[in-house]
Amino acid sequence: MCFFGTYDEDLHPRIRVVREGLGLHGHDIRVVNRPLGVSTAQKVQIASFPPLGVLLVVRLLVRWVQLLIASRGVSPAVVVVGYMGHFDIHFARLRFPRSYLVLDHLTGLGETARDRNVDTGVRGRVLDALDGWALRRADLVLCDTDEQATQVIDRSAAVEVVPVGAPLSWLEAGADAPAPTGPLKVVFVGLFTPLQGASVIAQGVVEALRTAELECTFVGTGQDLDAAKTIVGSNPNVTWNEWIPAAELPGFVASFDVSLGIVGTSPKARRVVPNKVYQGLAAGTVVITSDTPPQRRLKKRHSLDQLMLVPPGDPSALASTLQRLADSPEELRSIRRDGADAVGPTAVTGQLSARLS
Repeated sequence: MCFFGTYDEDLHPRIRVVREGLGLHGHDIRVVNRPLGVSTAQKVQIASFPPLGVLLVVRLLVRWVQLLIASRGVSPAVVVVGYMGHFDIHFARLRFPRSYLVLDHLTGLGETARDRNVDTGVRGRVLDALDGWALRRADLVLCDTDEQATQVIDRSAAVEVVPVGAPLSWLEAGADAPAPTGPLKVVFVGLFTPLQGASVIAQGVVEALRTAELECTFVGTGQDLDAAKTIVGSNPNVTWNEWIPAAELPGFVASFDVSLGIVGTSPKARRVVPNKVYQGLAAGTVVITSDTPPQRRLKKRHSLDQLMLVPPGDPSALASTLQRLADSPEELRSIRRDGADAVGPTAVTGQLSARLS
């Protein structure tokens, strides 16, 4: 089995979860990977200004030459193309015409552009067409929730639902996580986009700070960052960081009591369980996120006291939950932190492993 493409495991760690999980299930793994070096935000910027696409094409062609050289003598039965592999899947089909191709498809280009408020006219239809072309090229498409699978099932040969999960490094950080002490420590890590509901989270934190003793750290950038900062204002109990190195992030999050998921109200926000929910569970934090069908299903399936749900788009509900935890250290200490058992690489890839065996 070969993991192939220009994906970046640091930017999109879900593909690392799949690789680690299949390896732990006994599959012989070969990695041929040359990261493209372009973030999702940059790809959306290119979609907004097509002339920048020339630079993307040049860089992509250079990476493909590198992949071609690195894959000499490799003839795997299964090739897994990492997210976002909308173009890599076509190169993989040419390079490995007899292999079974698996495309990790967390979300589409068109949907991502709409989430970032990029023009959804002709440009959006072109991106949707690129999504469909990639989906049809694969023999198997991986989606992370049942709801996401329904979006692609009519454009794919076959679909397998594989939860996003958390890499081993997050489980290791969670095993070493300190016991809660002092004021409630809360962290938000992610992109400041409508999907996240960053402005709602900022409002909820501000409301909680009026009566509760807590400290909150925001990590990330994005289109709603300025709005979130305006809502919070100048508050000594709130810290802002644009970036934490990927290698340091598991230990960083594990040092907090609570990590925040998403509370957005968009259709996509109601269909997904984001990376950071799984990562927060693995790191041993209490996770507060929106009460949507897939996140509710995750909580119920594994009886996760550690996962707390609030209505999407409701800052007061978020504030109330934070206030309760801040005012009740005993409750915080008593919450079972066993989410790691449900979200690790082995747990989330069992069904996929059986399918590919």
